[in-house]
Order: sequence, then structure tokens, then C-alpha cells
Amino acid sequence: MKDDRLLQLGQKIRYERLKKGFSQEDLEEKSLVSRRTISEIERGNADIRYTNLYQIANALDMSVSELLDFNL
Repeated sequence: MKDDRLLQLGQKIRYERLKKGFSQEDLEEKSLVSRRTISEIERGNADIRYTNLYQIANALDMSVSELLDFNL
């Protein structure tokens, strides 16, 4: 059973990535997080590392707190 918080985070990352018009490959290049890891995170299959969270947030021009705000 997947953790709902990881699913929410993955959905938020995917939403923000698509909103910016980025492919997973684009996000990989900008964040230096592998496309495979991004895919796993977006599907809620991976517990995201703290450093990856920061790298993805920076690549999306967001703060970590904005990325973790699921009320938007």
C-alpha cells in the first residue's frame, strides 16, 4: 500500500513539471535527479531523499515549502 503523502507529493511534482512544460528528461537535466527517480517519485513509489526534494524544487523555481503545500 502506497503512502498517501508520497502520492500527493508525486502528483504535485508532476503537476508543477507539466505546468512549466518540462518533460521528465528536462527535469532530470535541470535538477540532476535521474529520470527513473523522478518517475518513481511521481508515481508515489519512492520515498524522496531530502537532497532530491531540494534539487527538484530549485529546478521548478519553487521553495520546498511551496512544493509541500498540497492545498493549492
